[in-house]
Amino acid sequence: MKTLAILGKLAWRNLWRNRRRTFIMLAAVAIGIWAMIFMTALTQGMVNEMVKDGVSALPGYVQVHQPDYLDDPNINNLIPTPDSEIAARFGSAGLVQWASRIKVPAVLSSERETRGVTLLGIDPGQEHGMTFIHEDNIDGRFLADAADDGIVIGRNLAKTLDTGVGKRVVIMSQDLANNIADRGFRVIGLFGADMQSYEDTYVFVGKSTLQRLLDVGDRVTEIAVMGDDYRNVGPLVDKVKALTGDNVVVQPWTELDPYLGTMLKVMDGFVLVWVIVIFLALSFGLVNTLVMAVFERVREIGLMLALGMKPMSILGQILIESMLLLLFGMLIGNGLAWLSINPLQAGIDISFVGQGMEMFGASSVLIPQLRLQDVLLANGVVLLLGFLASLSPAWRASRYQPIEAITKVD
Repeated sequence: MKTLAILGKLAWRNLWRNRRRTFIMLAAVAIGIWAMIFMTALTQGMVNEMVKDGVSALPGYVQVHQPDYLDDPNINNLIPTPDSEIAARFGSAGLVQWASRIKVPAVLSSERETRGVTLLGIDPGQEHGMTFIHEDNIDGRFLADAADDGIVIGRNLAKTLDTGVGKRVVIMSQDLANNIADRGFRVIGLFGADMQSYEDTYVFVGKSTLQRLLDVGDRVTEIAVMGDDYRNVGPLVDKVKALTGDNVVVQPWTELDPYLGTMLKVMDGFVLVWVIVIFLALSFGLVNTLVMAVFERVREIGLMLALGMKPMSILGQILIESMLLLLFGMLIGNGLAWLSINPLQAGIDISFVGQGMEMFGASSVLIPQLRLQDVLLANGVVLLLGFLASLSPAWRASRYQPIEAITKVD
């Protein structure tokens, strides 16, 4: 322990012999660490928003359907369990949030235009906070309850249909007897969404109102369940399966939206690759700094060896010098990353490339996500690879022969 303290003092003094070189290397390490963490936070923020928007559009971390529904989403593929029994089971299960609904394809017509839509019959009390709709971003009002006779559509769809709040539209779909079921609804609200495609696709009516229209009784097509962590939905899937039995299909969001599930895995891998690539660029400067420091002290190292210092102590001294350089650079880099990311938590407006981001399923507001595991990964990779990169010049210094080193001519 005493030897380690002495080596630490020697390494600290040697580090500041050439202040300019040390400051340049500190700046390089700090900027590299900042770049790793900052770009990782932006990437994770984009993925997080994509997943959140995707989950809110499904919505839910886990969904339950009749086995044939996903291949043929018509009203005949209803969940066998009555909605009242679903409410009794799920209401007492201690879930974060859940909702049952009817979700079917339909045709929406105004006086001027007709469009295909996805019709959702919902209970607003269950859905609050689960959908992509924010009640403060609605012209008019949202549905009051499951028996509401109104309809809520997207602003962009309203423009396409040339309709608005207070006007009547007609919904047509297929009922349980395979007959056309149609009914006029008065538009009570126009919702806005971060993704324009949501405004074009989804329309909302009361669940019991739609059940009567389609003559399905107390039945639904879908159950959506929210959880605590979208990255770890396995336990939630098992819990929902225990509540529903074997006559339905229970799927996590990663299966319901394979694109988002794959994107999450790819981005997690990208973070590691990004960190390694940045460090490889830094490693050249680190090795060069250590090689020069060793080259300038060849005679001094030879003298210490001649006086009895062990080669392993020389090796340890150079490695400690490297680690001190990296640790100070990491400290500065982490501070810069926090100072640059924290003010951006309100979001970065990237609406000028909003249409391009929408193609990837991301919104036009990017909120950086600074995760502890990403910070630890960046710092851990720098320390580990920095240690390995330092071994070569440190080993070379420890292999000097005392006489040759002392008599070395510049």
